[in-house]
Amino acid sequence: MRLLIAASGTGGHLFPALAVAQRLPQAEINWLGVPNRLEQTLVPQTYPLHLIPIEGFQQRFSLKTLRIFWQQMRSIWQVKKLLKTLQIEAVFTTGGYIAAPAILAAKLQGIPVILHESNAIPGKVTRLLAPLCHTVAIGFQNTARFLPPAKTRWVSTPVRDSFLTPQSLDFPIPPEAPLIVVMGGSQGAVALNRFVRLCAESWLKAGAYIVHLTGEQDPDVESFQHPHYFPRPFYNNMAGLLQRANLAISRAGAGTLTELAVTQTPAILIPYPYAAEDHQYYNAIAFEETGAAQVYRQKDLTPEHLEQQVLDLLKTPQQLTQMAQQAAQLAVLDSAEQLVQLLTSLQSP
Repeated sequence: MRLLIAASGTGGHLFPALAVAQRLPQAEINWLGVPNRLEQTLVPQTYPLHLIPIEGFQQRFSLKTLRIFWQQMRSIWQVKKLLKTLQIEAVFTTGGYIAAPAILAAKLQGIPVILHESNAIPGKVTRLLAPLCHTVAIGFQNTARFLPPAKTRWVSTPVRDSFLTPQSLDFPIPPEAPLIVVMGGSQGAVALNRFVRLCAESWLKAGAYIVHLTGEQDPDVESFQHPHYFPRPFYNNMAGLLQRANLAISRAGAGTLTELAVTQTPAILIPYPYAAEDHQYYNAIAFEETGAAQVYRQKDLTPEHLEQQVLDLLKTPQQLTQMAQQAAQLAVLDSAEQLVQLLTSLQSP
């Protein structure tokens, strides 16, 4: 199969696409991305990367909207030419604004598209262009109700292979010590970081260790220090970290939630308040409804409340166990394999 993967931007878009690509070793894969995004770090060493300069549409109409519209139209022509030159047989995209030129160009070329929508509330591109796709694979079962004209299939969201086997951890954390992992997604979360640093002293006194993934844009990253507190801008071995964690404090991107489910990690979720259409909140609610997580709006949360909620959970390990069991119920371990089956079925006569 000659396959074009269109996935760009954050880990939430890229990691599921990479998980699928890894399970297609016989395929001839090319990658469609955007300049100066995460794919320029993760993709070129494995797959040919083709870049198109596009942006997402803004909320308000302006002269910039016209420029973005022109970018999109030009990008459709560029992708159409790329599909023809590479003799692409199928397109796989994980949504976002890069999906628009990929889907439209594929439609013009008569090439089938599998679109994966990981969020509980589908994005604008997914809602608009889903009917043009062969199948829309969804990360949450209830997402299908937002896409009535499209053919949907629930597959959850793929995770990298490392999450499916036990991984070691290189932090000096005693096996009996509770570990709190704090993560704000691939971009970090400055507001979440500030909350945690105000609470950390109390949690450390209670015997916990903390691994805090701060992102690279935090101006206060060195403002708190402790022998059992490990701040890092990012960490490659997320599978090992979450497998060891007793509790995660996290944003609620779909990819992150899938990793929490697969590793059976209880969580306190603080959705990013400015996510498009508040989709992180609706992602998080799906976990709260099953008992796998506690969810708090950032605007309603105080450091004092967060501090006490974590202390209460540390004192009741049986509740953490119950949350872990409920998280496991949300995991689909063969999500990537299901997407591979969808893609390979496109070759059938």
